[in-house]
Amino acid sequence: MSKRIQAKHKLDRRMGQNIWGRPKSPVNRREYGPGQHGQRRKGKMSDFGTQLRAKQKLKGYYGNITEKQFRRYYAEAIRLRGDSGENLIGLLERRLDAVVYRAKFVATPFAARQFVNHGHIKVNGRRVNIPSYLVKPGDVIEVKEASRQLEIVVVASQLAERDVPDYIEVDHQKMSARVTRVPGLGEVPYAVQMEPNLVIEFYSR
Repeated sequence: MSKRIQAKHKLDRRMGQNIWGRPKSPVNRREYGPGQHGQRRKGKMSDFGTQLRAKQKLKGYYGNITEKQFRRYYAEAIRLRGDSGENLIGLLERRLDAVVYRAKFVATPFAARQFVNHGHIKVNGRRVNIPSYLVKPGDVIEVKEASRQLEIVVVASQLAERDVPDYIEVDHQKMSARVTRVPGLGEVPYAVQMEPNLVIEFYSR
């Protein structure tokens, strides 16, 4: 299991973007990099720097993915038929913690990882506590009955700042969700532009 040691919003400051679209992001107040020289104009970024930035942004978005795990997703994405960038997004969105977050069972990707780890989620009636578990289209994901009245769940389901995407069917009365299909990049409701093609280029060097 990996653990995110850094403060969550440091990635926002470093990228200069509100990665998760959260109202508490410091970028909403300071649209420049951290540190003493954060407001200075930066020079043109190299191709390598642009690719690295795209990789760090996408990897960071999903909360706690290690470099080893992320490289594994890349390897699987290029092995599958079709566009490798689209394949990479499809794999990341099929992670159980990503589905739990998209279904609005919890408020953030970080909370989703912890929620799954603590055994609050069932997949097709069986408890699964592995955040990286890959959900297949048609799988039913539900919050364990004993966990449905937890404050974190009740508050998240009422969040107005984001909607459940079309590729997930959710019943918040029963606290269950079903993945209808593997999404493409254009269907995923990222708060900022993601560039998986640059991530593929980064690892293909």
